[in-house]
Amino acid sequence: MNKQLEYDMKNLDALLEKVKLQGLDYLKNINERKTSTNVIELDCTKLNKTGLGGLDTLKLFNEKFEDLMVASTGSRYLGYVIGGATPASIIGDWLATIYDQNPQTINAQGDISMLIEKETIKLLLDLFNLPNDFLGGFVTGATMSNFTCLAVARQWIGKESGKDFAKNGVSGKIKILSAVPHSSVLKTLSMLGIGSNNFEKVKIEEGNRESIDIEDLKLKIDELKGRPFILISSAGTVNTADFDDFEAISKLKEKYNFWWHIDGAFGAFAACSPKYKHLIKGWETADSITIDCHKWLNVPYESAVYLVNENHKVLQMETFQNSNAPYLGNPAEDFNYLNFLPENSRRLKALPAWFSLTAYGKKGYQDIVEDSVEMARLLGDFIEKSETFELLAPVRLNNVCFTLKGEKNGNKVLSFLAALNDSGKVFMTATMLNETQDMRASFVNWRTNSTDIETVIAEMKKIKIND
Repeated sequence: MNKQLEYDMKNLDALLEKVKLQGLDYLKNINERKTSTNVIELDCTKLNKTGLGGLDTLKLFNEKFEDLMVASTGSRYLGYVIGGATPASIIGDWLATIYDQNPQTINAQGDISMLIEKETIKLLLDLFNLPNDFLGGFVTGATMSNFTCLAVARQWIGKESGKDFAKNGVSGKIKILSAVPHSSVLKTLSMLGIGSNNFEKVKIEEGNRESIDIEDLKLKIDELKGRPFILISSAGTVNTADFDDFEAISKLKEKYNFWWHIDGAFGAFAACSPKYKHLIKGWETADSITIDCHKWLNVPYESAVYLVNENHKVLQMETFQNSNAPYLGNPAEDFNYLNFLPENSRRLKALPAWFSLTAYGKKGYQDIVEDSVEMARLLGDFIEKSETFELLAPVRLNNVCFTLKGEKNGNKVLSFLAALNDSGKVFMTATMLNETQDMRASFVNWRTNSTDIETVIAEMKKIKIND
């Protein structure tokens, strides 16, 4: 055995103890850590011939990188819809690394990690009050969840015209309707060979809305004259957390032939709260749903689930099955995740989610969702009353979209945002709404509280805006 490996294995308890203490120090002091850094490149060293060993490598990491790590999972990091890992999810994540399973199938001589994944999907369906007729699994994020769902939708629309796109490639025009698709959806359309520009934009409702105008959707459906299509709808748009009218879409689905996909990366969690579950009413009739777990579920990166109605199980298997691996058995009879999602090999991503769901239950996630929305509204109330800032849309859920009042100069908005982020106390992102340069704060972190909002407001007030 390699001497460095042998030494590290003999001293593993001491190595892990050091990492544990360092991790605890990070988590306990996360609110004192900066939320931004200006370092964009680091000097790269050559690979050491004999290796440093675990202890000296940890020392090098601390000298080179540790101070530059930002508090992206902290309570005042309000950019990119990033959650923070709950204590229970950290337990699950550590154990996922230690056990290092590849959840695919179950047999008399295999491991049970696939069963953990299937149980976790059932827990999620229960959390979201969705029926058990969805087949789900874990992928890396919303992009791969959207990819999985829309790959099956692509196979469905091919079969509607007597074609097998999975075997023979995409041919003909695939009709897709959407109002405000997320960038990950457009990336997915590109990867699927459909084309990121090849969707027809449905009008949005008037009045600071980003949701589908149902009347315009009906007109576009009638123009198709019965031709099957894919509808991509939103449960929480990226800027204003707006929701499409799922009840109206559900009724349209009774009349027309289309695949209904919902991108609910973070907005799906409205289902956790009696106050906000009306926003997703009717979504249970969708063909597929995307949900991100490293957002509002507050588990570590990288974690998301796809949900596809089991009525499409054959289509999903046709899309992803490994047909040249006889040792895996008959795909139709022996369930194996590699026949139902893009990756052949995966980490046991379900375990952190299983731990967190089991540890905190429905009430825990109701509290996380409702607390996050309350924090968004506190910031929204300040902006609405401010003489400096302008709220661009109602705070419907957890996102606050705003700009400088009366300011049409996008550079000033960006300068303000840069100064705010440079404080190291808060982090927000720029965005575009109605083709103007704006700002957005997103609340999904279980740690964020009213004291954080007071700090955020104080930092916003400090910045002087030049005329």
